[in-house]
Amino acid sequence: MPKFKETPSYIKALVMPTAQKQTGRKVWSIDLETVWLPFFTATNTMRDTAIPVDALGSPLRLAYDKDGSVKFSVNGRPVIKVAKPISESVAMVRENFVAHIQEYAETVATERQAEYAETIRMAEKAGKPIIEHDKKKLNEAIQQRLADAMEAEVGGETEAEVGGEPEAEKELVTA
Repeated sequence: MPKFKETPSYIKALVMPTAQKQTGRKVWSIDLETVWLPFFTATNTMRDTAIPVDALGSPLRLAYDKDGSVKFSVNGRPVIKVAKPISESVAMVRENFVAHIQEYAETVATERQAEYAETIRMAEKAGKPIIEHDKKKLNEAIQQRLADAMEAEVGGETEAEVGGEPEAEKELVTA
């Protein structure tokens, strides 16, 4: 496990805010056109990956049903999917990303046990009033919805009675 005295720059970069807004097709919630394609083109250029060039050139593909016909969604639009080599590469990046984050957290928790434990204690203490507030508001909202539902049900019976036609008495029939 790597030991380091300061946070690595790649970790610092992950938690810094950016002003970029992305609006294209997302893969793992990250823009395909402005992030994944340039990244995988770069990794292919450096020979770190061997993603087929047709996948980079045509990353979005028409989806087909098992019988070979074009696949349509429920709303009638054709289904478009990301080319398999790209989606598989994104999945690998995701798995590696998670592994690096876990490794970093474990290293910090091991090397700075006291500070890590204190940060957890402070976070729990700071979060407690928020959790309590949310519980209170949720309970109030549930009670209000129940009251509204009961009022609507009673209101529905009242409207039927106001209509002028009394309901026939029901007779219990036994077998």
